[in-house]
Amino acid sequence: MKRRGPFLAHALLVAGGLLMVLPLVWMLCVSLLSPADAQAATVSRDLGRLIPTDPQWSNYADALAQMGSKRWDGFLDALANSVVVTTLVVAATIVSSSLVGFAFARTRFRGRGPLFLIMLATMMLPGQVTLIPLFLLFRSLGWIDTLLPLIVPAFFANAFFVFMYRQFIAQIPESLIEAAAIDGYGWLGIWWKIALPLCRPVSAICAVFTFVYVWNDFLSPLVYLHSDEQATLAVALNSFRNQYGGITKVNLLMAASLVTMLPCIVLFFAAQKQFIEGLGRGAVKG
Repeated sequence: MKRRGPFLAHALLVAGGLLMVLPLVWMLCVSLLSPADAQAATVSRDLGRLIPTDPQWSNYADALAQMGSKRWDGFLDALANSVVVTTLVVAATIVSSSLVGFAFARTRFRGRGPLFLIMLATMMLPGQVTLIPLFLLFRSLGWIDTLLPLIVPAFFANAFFVFMYRQFIAQIPESLIEAAAIDGYGWLGIWWKIALPLCRPVSAICAVFTFVYVWNDFLSPLVYLHSDEQATLAVALNSFRNQYGGITKVNLLMAASLVTMLPCIVLFFAAQKQFIEGLGRGAVKG
């Protein structure tokens, strides 16, 4: 009986992993089918046509060329916008959240406890509640149809990541902080030289979560961006779905979807070690 326990646990993990990967495999197979085979496999449920016997790799080029009103330029513009927004938001979120978390963990000031509770309470507010006030604010600033509404809020920290940084930084030995202060570092120097390098696991979690959310975010770009030149990949993919995503071109839709989600998959595997370490240390301790 003791030997069956690990075997059953591994069997369940393998089954769960295969179940999670199944949609990705299905998308890959459909993206390589011809239009007739893709329609038969998805609409007629003919699973025998799902395996591509003659992979149509040109589907990827055709899908990307048709994403946007200016063929390849439309995809490249959307890709550049997504890269710029995601990179700046990830960097701004890590810097601002770690600064606020460091302040809550190591500095002493009046009202620190109530402010921390108020900050945590903001996590219970759905994003839809603040959508209209933020739109009115950004419109008064003249930021509509620019990338600024998607980037600037990241410089004001994220409550969830502030909590994680605060819990992790609180575990740093006080002797390190005192040694840095004796060496002449101020609070910013201690944050930059001591706290931030030790928070790499938490920063990895922050980077992965923020990257995936911002890269796949559809609502905010849809509300704030109106022109095709400012569209991100999520908006461009939705436009492609509305224009070409019918049953006759489902293979192109799957190809475009796989290309847009590829950076998220690569990032997770690249930061997997730090990501799992951070979940085990920074998110649980304290």
